[in-house]
Amino acid sequence: MLYLPHEEGQGLVEYALILVLVAVVVIAILALVGPAIGNVFSNIVQNI
Repeated sequence: MLYLPHEEGQGLVEYALILVLVAVVVIAILALVGPAIGNVFSNIVQNI
C-alpha cells in the first residue's frame, strides 16, 4: 500500500485522444461530403 501507482492523468489523456480522433474523423467526413451537401442546398434555393 505504500507504493501506489499514480495514474490520475491517464484517464484524462485517453479521453483527450478519443476526442481528437473523433474530431479528425468528423473533419474528414465533412471535407468529403461537404460539397455534395452544398450542391443540394444550392439546388433547393434555385428551385424556390
